[in-house]
Parts: sequence; structure tokens; C-alpha cells
Amino acid sequence: MRADAEDGPVAVRDVVPLRQAVRAWALISLQTFGGPAGQIAVMQRHLVDEKRWIGQRRFLHALNYCMLLPGPEAQQLAIYVGWLLNGTAGGLLAGTLFVLPGVLALLALSMVYVGFGTTTVVTAVFAGLGPAVVMIVAQAVWRVGRRALHNRVLVGFAAAAFAALAVFGVPFPIVIVAAAVAGWALHRVRPGLVAASGHAERADGPSPLIPDDALHQAPPSGRRTAIILGVGLVLWSAPPAAAAALGGPGSVLTQQGVFFSGTAVVTFGGAYAVLAYVAQRAVEHYAWLSSGDMVHGLALAETTPGPLIMVVQFVAFLGAYHHPGGLNPWLAGVLGSLLTTWVTFVPCFLFVLLGAPYVERLRGNHALSAALTGITAAVVGVIANLGLYFALHTLFAANRAITAGPVHAVVPELGSLRPAALAVALVAGLLVSRPCRRSRRLRGFLKSCL
Repeated sequence: MRADAEDGPVAVRDVVPLRQAVRAWALISLQTFGGPAGQIAVMQRHLVDEKRWIGQRRFLHALNYCMLLPGPEAQQLAIYVGWLLNGTAGGLLAGTLFVLPGVLALLALSMVYVGFGTTTVVTAVFAGLGPAVVMIVAQAVWRVGRRALHNRVLVGFAAAAFAALAVFGVPFPIVIVAAAVAGWALHRVRPGLVAASGHAERADGPSPLIPDDALHQAPPSGRRTAIILGVGLVLWSAPPAAAAALGGPGSVLTQQGVFFSGTAVVTFGGAYAVLAYVAQRAVEHYAWLSSGDMVHGLALAETTPGPLIMVVQFVAFLGAYHHPGGLNPWLAGVLGSLLTTWVTFVPCFLFVLLGAPYVERLRGNHALSAALTGITAAVVGVIANLGLYFALHTLFAANRAITAGPVHAVVPELGSLRPAALAVALVAGLLVSRPCRRSRRLRGFLKSCL
């Protein structure tokens, strides 16, 4: 249905035949490797450049809105574009297909890791993957920093966020909130210092086959907002509530449902930004897995399609497997994995479908854009802290904690450096700095399959 603000709701056909849209999103979902930048580039190529279902300006309009939201912006962009093309059904299908291959792949890999992780072959594989992850995160710091840090003030935001996390042990949510408030406050004094760069430089592109006014629309209304908010909150909270009712508030499934529901609403700046916080709580507070397991989980998530935040599925599987309560460990692991995936991604659908009619108003809000710019700059420091965390636990065999007044830091025992791990990390650094030359062959193979 398309709703017209003056004439009332009228029936309309899908902008793109739904079957054709499903095929397109299935093809896209199998190519979503390489983090959000690569995932967005895949959608850009398929939807804007090749199929020309949506224009460049409208595509970037949607992307800018998704960047305002917590959670994986690439999946949220898929939901938004799916909504534009096929309404609510299209948004649900696009968002689900975008993550489905990664969910299935990482669930299978989590089971393999638990069942065979101590074998010589698997141990050797992860011995190489761990140091490689350190360089992947380092590349993410460089890539995000080049895009986000346009002046010394924003560099200061990143440095302050890194120091707050790595030196003073400030909780991650506080760092994010402080960055948003600082960006908003600085905008009121010196707007030019925190002006978001946006994506205007890429606003030109091929003319779309479908004009903008033919895309799906829904005028803002209190009734629509109430329905989406009510249904979304019920769906989001139902599994954790069921886990609490069946296993009690202290069960691992209840803890995971509550914890990952909370992280889902503070994941600004992509998965790298929140993973250090997840690792700290999952390893040190809940003892769901070890720091080495956390590094291995990120390595697995890097090698599967879909958003990198999918690593929380691995964390939940190991946590529930190690603390099954009265359940079979394998069943507990699967339930924890699926529960965590649910509470992580359902908010993405809620945020996009709820806020899409208000996009233009949000884009015109300069104060909100300034707050986002502050968060984006701080995220560079947050990702750097994640890289430090993985480097300490991968390149060194021993670390020690330093606590003195407000200082809460971890430093390595230099004598415990692992030369082999350092060598693998350096080689990985050379490899990740070069673009993959086989992407065209992969695209051709996937198209032939679909």
C-alpha cells in the first residue's frame, strides 16, 4: 500500500516485482564480505549502477539516515532500500536475506570450533587468523579515520575516546554519549568544526529507471508510529522474556538476551566500535569465553558474509555452551546463538521502519548531524582501543594490569612477545592493504548460480 497524505491510502503495485527483488537481495547477501564499506559498495553496484532501481542521491539519502542509527548501517541500508522498492514486506525480506547466510555460516563454524577447536589443524588455522585480525582492525582505524577526522578537533575526539577506554577504563556507552554531547555543544559555539562531510561528493550517478516519486512512501502519523513501535517492542522483548520465565533471571540465556539487547542500541560507528566493550564484559564479567576465543570469533566473523557484529552470535554460542544450566550444552549454545542474533537485528528493522517517514526532517537537523560527527570521530579511538585489546592478547603471551588512581590499563610483558604471531601480523598487513583482484570472477560465479 502507498499512503497519500491528502487522499488517504491507495493500493499500488510493487515498484520492482517482489520475486525479482528477492533474487537481487539473495545475490547481494552472498557478496557481503569486507565490512560495511564493502557491503555498501556491493549494493551501490547492484542497485544503483547495474539495475538502476534507485538513484544515487536517493541511495545516499538513505545511507545518511542509516548512519544516524545504532547498529550495522549496511544492513539498515538494505532494509531502507527494500522498503522503498517493495514497502514493509520488501524491507523485511531485504534485511533478513542480508544477514541470513552469515547467521547460518557462523552458527556452523561456532559448532565446529567447539567440537574440534583443540585439534592440531584447527589450532594451527586460528594461530594464523588471530594475528591477521590485528592488522584488519588496524586497517579499519586508518580507513575510518581518513573519512571521519577532518580537523584537529575531531582528532582530539578520537584521542580522548582512546584514552578514556584504554587508560582510564571508562565504560563504552559513556564515551559514546559524551562524544555526542560534545559534538552538539561544539556545534553551538563553532559549527564549522563539527560539520559532517556526508556523501555529497558522490551525489551524481546514472539516472535511475524508477523515478524518486514512484518509490514507496508513508506519511508520518501517530497511528503508524504506535503500531510499528508496539509490534517491534513486543517482538524484540518476547524471546528474552520467555528465557527469563523458563530459566529464571540468572540463566545464561536471560543474561545474553538482556546484555545484547543493550549493546544493540549503542552500536554507533559499526561493530568495531562496540566489540571492545563486548569482549570486556563477555570475557571478564560473564566469563562466557576467553580472550583468545574472542579473537578467534572475530576472525570467523571476518570470513563470513554479513555484518561483522555477527560475532556476538559466536560469543553467545560459547557462553551458553559453557554455562548451559539444565540444558544440553549443544542445545543451549544454539538457543543462545539464535536469541542473540534476534535481539541484535530486530532493532534494526524497528529503527528503519519507524523512522523512514521522518528522514527529511532528520537530515535537516544540523545539531543532530553535529552529534553524529562527534560520535563518528570518537569511534576512531574506540576502534583503536579494540585493536590494542587484540594485539595484547594475540602478540604477547602475558600481560599485566596497572591500577593507580583513575588509571586502569593493561600493558604487555615485552619478554613474552610471540615472534611467529608478529610475523603473521606483518604479512597480513601487507595483504589487507591490497584490493582483491578476484571480485569480478566471484560476482560472475554467484550470478550464474542465481
